[in-house]
Parts: sequence; C-alpha cells; structure tokens
Amino acid sequence: MASEDEANAAAVAAEEGAEAPEGKNWRRKGKHDKPKPWDEDPSIDHWKIEKFDPSWNESGMLEVSSFSTLFPQYRGKRSILISSSLLRFLRNKYLQESWPIVKGALKEHGISCELNLVEGSMTVSTTRKTRDPYIIVKARELIKLLSRSVPAPQAIKILDDEMNCDIIKIGGLVRNKERFVKRRERLLGPNLSTLKAIEILTGCYILVQGNTVAAMGSYTGRGLKQVRRIVEDCMKNVKHPVYHIKELLIKRELAKNPALATENWDRFLPKFKKKNVKQKKPQTKEKKPYTPFPPPQQPSKIDAQLETGEYFMSEKKKSAKKWQEKLEKQSGKAEENKRKREAAFIPPKENTAGPSESVKTANDNSEIADIAKSLKEKAKEFRKNKAQENVRAESYLASNEEPRPKKKKSTKSK
Repeated sequence: MASEDEANAAAVAAEEGAEAPEGKNWRRKGKHDKPKPWDEDPSIDHWKIEKFDPSWNESGMLEVSSFSTLFPQYRGKRSILISSSLLRFLRNKYLQESWPIVKGALKEHGISCELNLVEGSMTVSTTRKTRDPYIIVKARELIKLLSRSVPAPQAIKILDDEMNCDIIKIGGLVRNKERFVKRRERLLGPNLSTLKAIEILTGCYILVQGNTVAAMGSYTGRGLKQVRRIVEDCMKNVKHPVYHIKELLIKRELAKNPALATENWDRFLPKFKKKNVKQKKPQTKEKKPYTPFPPPQQPSKIDAQLETGEYFMSEKKKSAKKWQEKLEKQSGKAEENKRKREAAFIPPKENTAGPSESVKTANDNSEIADIAKSLKEKAKEFRKNKAQENVRAESYLASNEEPRPKKKKSTKSK
C-alpha cells in the first residue's frame, strides 16, 4: 500500500511540474495560493458589504431561531418618579404606539415579533419567509436598543447592513454613586452640548440611559470605537471628554491634507498632563504587638451584679436603688446649673493696687524739673530780644570825645 501511495504522489507531482518530496509528505503547502485576476483590480471594493439577495437562499431557514429580551418598568420616553400604576400605563402606551412601526419593519425581512406587556418582554423569531440568515441577529440588536429607551424610528436603522450598535455598560466602572452621577453628567455636558459635539465628530447616535450608553454607527469610520474610548475614559477619570473633542477636531483638519496622510500625527495632537491633586493621607492605626494569647475575658453583667451583691437583692430594693441613683444624679445636675446661672451675676475684681509713694514722688520731681528748664529757656530768649531793642547808633560812630561806655554786667537773680 505504501508503494502505491508513493507512486500516485509522484505521478501528481510530475503532472504539476514539481518535484515529488520524499516519504508521505508529498502535498506542497500553499499550492493554491496563486494571484487571482480580481485581486489587483482597482474597480473592485473588497471591503464593501453587498446587499443580501433573496435568490441566494431560496429554500429559507431549516430551523426556527428566536431571541427575547426584558425591559424595565420605568422604560419610556423619560424616567419619571411617579406611582407604579401610572408608570406601567405610560410604558404600555409608548410601546403600543411604537410597536406597529417595529412590526412593519421586521415583516419586510420575514421576522415575526411579539410584545408581552404582562411579563415585560420582547421576542423576535424567524419564519418560513426568512431568507437572510443574519437578519435575526439584527433583530436581536433592535429589541436590545428598544429596551434601552432608543426611539423606534432610530432603532429601526440597525436593520441596515452598514449600521452597527454598541451598548457600553458603565454601571460597574465607578463604585461611589455620587461620583458616578457626576461623571455621567460630565459626559452629557451643559444642555447636552458635549454629547452633541461627540455625535457630530464621530457620526454616531448616542443615548445615555441609566447604567448604559447606547451608540449606533459604523465600524468602518472608527466611530463606535471612538465613542467607547471616550465613554470609558470619562467614567474612569482618565481624560475629560472635552480633550477628546479637541483631538478629533485636529484629526479632522489633518485628514484634509493629503500630504500628511502617511505621516504620524502625534506631534500635532495636544498632550494633556493629569494634575496630581493632593489627597488626605489615610489614618493608619498603630499595630499592636502580636501576642499568641487571646485577650482576657471581660466580666459579664451578671458577674458585676454578683460582685456588688445586687444579684441577690429583691426587685423592690433594686428599683429603690435605681431611684436613689437617679435622684442623686438630678441633684448634682441641678447644683451645677445653679452655679452656672449665679456665675453671671458675680462682679469682676477691680484693680485697686496703685503705684508706690516713691514712684509718685519721682514722677512729680521729674515734672517740676522739666517746667523749670522750659522757664529758663523762655527768660533767656526774652533778655536777648530786649538787648537788641536798646542798641544805640552813637556807639557805632567813630568819635574822639567820649570813649565807648562799658556795658554793665547784669546780675542774675538767684
């Protein structure tokens, strides 16, 4: 048998114009990997998703596939804090109004749908008229979006082949509820301005509802990937959505320049540094020295009563003792309150202690000396002014008759 297999392998190799390998490994790997004529044809778009043709599957589906999903009771156009009966009525009314639109859209693709308002569930399943095998997956995504409060006209767009959806769960990213609500509002922005800017730049429809973020768009333009990155960075406090918006705006302008199509854009993008906010250091408790022995057992209430002898007292004596302790406590409290009230009427002590007699005399003597000194200075100035007034002109003229009279010395009065 082995010789026949080797002979057949050699014959096949000779026909193909290749040398036969030794042994049983005669098959050449990649012998069919030859260039095809349509590989290098520029008119063919290999990434284009062709629309499904029913002639491709004329026999239909062999088995019935179905999916169902539950929707919470508060789902509707808005979450309103009202009674449960009115909530149920609004929910049923909204779904009943929008369900014919959903049913008509699914009927075109041969999908049957069912709405159960009692259980709060939506179900989609294939029928004999279903031809596209992937349409049931699209129908499952449709009821998922409806359960996340996406409007029916917007959710029906998911049935297109080029449209995809991504439901991002943000409930488990933040533990603190207040912090979670704050970061979710940061994603929305004032008057939904941040959310609208993200929708325009990514080309996706975004709806923030509860603990999830529903996004609808296309993966070809990287829109859904950008939305997921922005949402996760915002909830994890990695980067603010405004910084992502700035980066997307710069990338949009750079994409218009064909010269920069093959270059790296990192040098054009802004680099945001996260500020380190000083946090309070956690209070660490001092570790006690380890002991293998357990702590001593604390005495129980009965043990304390046995020590004081209260355990053997009658109920009457116990009540009398409690009453006596209560009266003593009240009297002590009353005396303390009375002392606090009387403290407001006690006059403060006056400072009667004055300076000593010696200090008084020293102060008086210094004051008298200052007065005497000032009087002497005033008398000296007065005499000087008077001497200037009594000057005679004859004394300054040259004369041989009379000598210049000598000025009498004025005696100072002691």
